[in-house]
Amino acid sequence: MEHTQTSVRSRRWLVALLLSSLVAGCGGGGGGGGGEGVASNVTADPGMTVPPGAVGVGGGTATDPTVKSTNPDNNAVNISTSNTAVTAIFTQPMDAATLASATAGAMTTFSLKDGSGVDVPGTVALSNTNTVAVFTASSTALAANTQYTATVTVAAKSAGGTAMANPVEWRFTTRAAGVAGLLPVDLRTAGTFAILAKSGISTVPGSAITGDIGVSPIAASAITGFSETRDGSNTFSTSPQVTGKIYAADYTTPTPEKMTTAVSDMETAYADAAGRVLPNATELGAGEIGGLTLSPGLYKWSTGVNISTSVTLSGSATDVWIFQIAGDITQASATRVNLIGGAMAKNVFWQVSGGTGVEIGTTAHFEGTILAIKAINLRTGATANSRLLAQTGVVLQQNSVTQPAQ
Repeated sequence: MEHTQTSVRSRRWLVALLLSSLVAGCGGGGGGGGGEGVASNVTADPGMTVPPGAVGVGGGTATDPTVKSTNPDNNAVNISTSNTAVTAIFTQPMDAATLASATAGAMTTFSLKDGSGVDVPGTVALSNTNTVAVFTASSTALAANTQYTATVTVAAKSAGGTAMANPVEWRFTTRAAGVAGLLPVDLRTAGTFAILAKSGISTVPGSAITGDIGVSPIAASAITGFSETRDGSNTFSTSPQVTGKIYAADYTTPTPEKMTTAVSDMETAYADAAGRVLPNATELGAGEIGGLTLSPGLYKWSTGVNISTSVTLSGSATDVWIFQIAGDITQASATRVNLIGGAMAKNVFWQVSGGTGVEIGTTAHFEGTILAIKAINLRTGATANSRLLAQTGVVLQQNSVTQPAQ
């Protein structure tokens, strides 16, 4: 009898041990890695807990609110000192009362500290969807060559009143004074065009294009809807819809050579943008950037990018943004890409390698140079302060396109 009881106790002990190991292997009951709510770019020091699936100490459950991505990324370096906005994107809508702070220093749920551990004065605001919180420093610039630490504490609650199970922190380092920041993409002669395409440019009149447009290696017959008039030299055409000249590969010399060079330069610029390394943010917002304010830097996605609500680029006249997008860009109707703080369209580059290309919705507004491996489509009434450089075609529908000033 004693032997039997001992055997039973041993089996119970073994089962308990196995269950304990199983629970520990699942991150303490948290959600599995790779799913929604995993902040894959957020890490932690010992004692700082992070969302399930992230590097660090696991905790919480899959239904708990948490930070799923940040800008800048954790451990990002060479961040512009003009990057005074730090962003946390949550897995679900949050209670603004637990995060938003209209007065600098009024709340410490979302904080930023310098390398000495001193709080950076600032304010916190939530997007209209309550899923994006932005800490904006009160100063116009951060200190150079300084590591900053951003933290969201467990005081942050979801709209339903559920607190974050664990605080989240991430770090980034500003570039040293005198160190060159991100360099703009060199467009070479492709930069002399407002629209450049390989397989055609079409419009539903009347569009208004400020700058030259051109096609190569396709012939002028692939430019449609412009009612163009060939110049007497046969080297270019004009159109009431184009404040500039129209070029095609089958015009008289030297135009064919000019267009061959421009297209080659467009391809080189695309490769330059695609080849930049050490991004400041990866997979930001899982590809949804609507409602965000983006500081200068290199951004990278393995997916497409959606602009469902207006997005803002905030920086100086010399700051540069490069967006590396493996999928397509889809911009919703009546939304805007806004530039503030002196940011200039000539320093914004969207490298798009998706199989469809770029879709700019009805009456939407876009800023910056688009380098697309496929097509660029502007829907009715959309406007762009842009260079539209497509390795297939460009389709316009009563649009205004202005080549950015150099």
